[in-house]
Amino acid sequence: MQPLRPESWVRVVPGGLYVEPGDFFIDPTRAVDRAVITHGHGDHARPGHAHVLATPETLAIMQVRMGDGGARQALAYGEPVVVNGVTVRLAPAGHVLGSAQVVLEWGGSRVVVSGDYKRRADPTCAPFEVVSCDVYITEATFGLPVFRHPPDSGEIAKVLHSLTLFPDRAHLIGVYALGKCQRVIALLRRAGYERPIYIHGALTALCVLYEQLGVPLGELRPAAGATKEDLKGRIVLAPPSAGGDLWSRRLPDPVTAAASGWMRVRQRARQRGVELPLVISDHADWDELLQTAQDVQAPEIWVTHGREEALIHAIGLMGRNGRALSLVGYEDDADG
Repeated sequence: MQPLRPESWVRVVPGGLYVEPGDFFIDPTRAVDRAVITHGHGDHARPGHAHVLATPETLAIMQVRMGDGGARQALAYGEPVVVNGVTVRLAPAGHVLGSAQVVLEWGGSRVVVSGDYKRRADPTCAPFEVVSCDVYITEATFGLPVFRHPPDSGEIAKVLHSLTLFPDRAHLIGVYALGKCQRVIALLRRAGYERPIYIHGALTALCVLYEQLGVPLGELRPAAGATKEDLKGRIVLAPPSAGGDLWSRRLPDPVTAAASGWMRVRQRARQRGVELPLVISDHADWDELLQTAQDVQAPEIWVTHGREEALIHAIGLMGRNGRALSLVGYEDDADG
């Protein structure tokens, strides 16, 4: 018997990517009965689903961000479960803590849905795992050749060098609350920065959770109770939006920084008033996207969201078939 073509059982419908024989969605954009969630960012993990399957870490993150809701099933990396005849397992995606690729097997074929992912080492989450398959469904947030992320160590070195140049100024780094915040802290610690790091209140709950889940972050202090004298020459982390509001006025002549893959685009940095752009991304860059397309050995690569056209063209030059799914509802800007 010939294997069933993946497009006959994994398809795009209103609400997102639907696995028809299993009767479940992957990262649905609206509330559904059964959902498999790749990671805890709000454009992938939404409230209202009746049944949710995800890694234990992702479920814990969803609990902190959304509270109780629906039946939840934890699935560890590599552990298989059969859902209406479809075998499902989760493999590390390297994006944030608990992030997973969804490996689907049915009808003699294997489909892997990447979720959001990156290939470089991150001290706060499990590294990306290559899974060979018949169809690889990939994101393409940074799917243009201009996006080649530099080594993280060099970007962190910029912060530490700036601290020596401006010892009386606070260094305010804009970070996304889930993943980027904790990764920047961990990278600073890895680079030898041992002083307390001050954080905005909106970052506290997830930092506490990361510590509870075994990711050490060192001494963190609330920025809200600190004086300008306390914050001289110190690193302060806050959501990107906090740099332009009243909250930031408590800081002594801050050096404004932002950690994002989008900081590669100088115009974006200027528009946001960023003095110290840090190209630190939680997504695969152009080279990593192409390397992944090679590594998974899939004859077909489907692209869910992001910069689809250039990636599909490059995939074609590699002798693979590329296809744009053009899913909507996934934000490619906030957590770059």
